[in-house]
Amino acid sequence: MFKNSNSGCFYGSMSKTADKNDIYSNINTAVALGKTHVPIKHKQLASNYVLIKKIFGHSAASIPITNADRATLARHGFLPLEATSISQVNHQIEQLKKWSNSGDILLAAYANELFEIRIKELKFLRLTVSSGRSPEFKDGYKAFEKYIEYIAR
Repeated sequence: MFKNSNSGCFYGSMSKTADKNDIYSNINTAVALGKTHVPIKHKQLASNYVLIKKIFGHSAASIPITNADRATLARHGFLPLEATSISQVNHQIEQLKKWSNSGDILLAAYANELFEIRIKELKFLRLTVSSGRSPEFKDGYKAFEKYIEYIAR
């Protein structure tokens, strides 16, 4: 029954016709993305988030992002975190890592700013999700939080 079974396995057996979005739709892909080339700024921000979460049990700030932050996200083609799917978050994590590790200082500054905004969004979402107002949210914030918890180690 279990012989040659890959069900529940991260890598599993994928057919050659599998869509790339199917690979990125797994929540554990966020952890896999955290294994290589993580920028130092991302690690610092993630460590701060996890430390505050451990001390208080949730994020200490309950302030939603500002309209300027939303405009910054929109300018770079990012949806708000509550409207982002797991595969979109995984693609965004990969993109932010590429931008931060590029030689372009301006692009790295944008990536760090976007990562900070994402952490602000996550802090607010975790507080609102714990109060029970989450049925309209997509699951992208879960993948982002898993990525943050992994790189904070």
